[in-house]
Amino acid sequence: MTGATGNVGRPLVRALVDAGAQVTAVSRRISAHDVPVGIRHHRADLTEPERLKPALDGAEALFLLTSGDFMAAGGDLGAVLDVLRESGVRRVVLLSSQGVGTGDHPSVLEDAVKASGVQWTMLRPGAFHSNALQWADMVRTRRQVAAPFGDTALPTVDPADIAEVAAAALRAPGHAGEVYELTGPAPVSPRQQTAAIAAALGEPVRFAELTRAQAREHLLRTMPEPVVESTLDLLGTPPAALRRVSPAVDQVLGRPPRSFADWVERNAGAFKQQGSWGPECRCFQVAGELGTGGRGAAGPGSRRAGKPEGREAGGALVEPAPPSIR
Repeated sequence: MTGATGNVGRPLVRALVDAGAQVTAVSRRISAHDVPVGIRHHRADLTEPERLKPALDGAEALFLLTSGDFMAAGGDLGAVLDVLRESGVRRVVLLSSQGVGTGDHPSVLEDAVKASGVQWTMLRPGAFHSNALQWADMVRTRRQVAAPFGDTALPTVDPADIAEVAAAALRAPGHAGEVYELTGPAPVSPRQQTAAIAAALGEPVRFAELTRAQAREHLLRTMPEPVVESTLDLLGTPPAALRRVSPAVDQVLGRPPRSFADWVERNAGAFKQQGSWGPECRCFQVAGELGTGGRGAAGPGSRRAGKPEGREAGGALVEPAPPSIR
């Protein structure tokens, strides 16, 4: 599996290991400290597909996650898929995102996987619960959350739920050709998220609403202007499709998706301990590597997992004689 050190990748590794699967965890800077004891790991970059070959030896299925860096570097997913086929990989689960389904982002990565000849499953998550880690430093130091569009609610999703759906698609039959839009159980606004953080901490946390101009000024420090404007447009007036709660997590896992409040309870340490865990996402991100997928095809969320989320283990469907998964 690629992206093994990200905020979906870490719980996915654990879910697969707990289910007894043979896993090779792949990331550009992975080390033995990033994976459970005894799990095989391999350093590789999708921009150099040939370096994937050692990790794919004997693999039947692959969790495919592309980063913003891959797209920015002009990465060729077709070349990656060629290496997969040559190595005997028969099934790919692609971490895409909700923006492909709504038409807000291009479908080029999904199209490439569909045309590759392998069995495929598409995961299209919306915004991540863990995007709230962008506020961790201000909560720790000032007990404040500052964000635009305080009452605009979207059904954010737990990365651990995405990981469990991915584990099911990698291991259990019946997911080939499926496209799963993944959301949380209910829309939640930044103001409501702030209240959930305060409840988890047992202390007041103030919400300070930024104007669009203030948010724009902040985002321009790290994003190109067209991406900033489209991001603010989507956050300010999201279409109905982005507000809709999907039944897919419940359908695949047989349980409701985890709420934002549940995620905060599990990750409260990030908001109350001194020192920085490091944000998992760029500020005000809808979900993912904006400009390369965001809620779109490149895949959601920054790939660096914060320590609290990285320690979360997800359950998985247990199958006899598990396939080897990369």
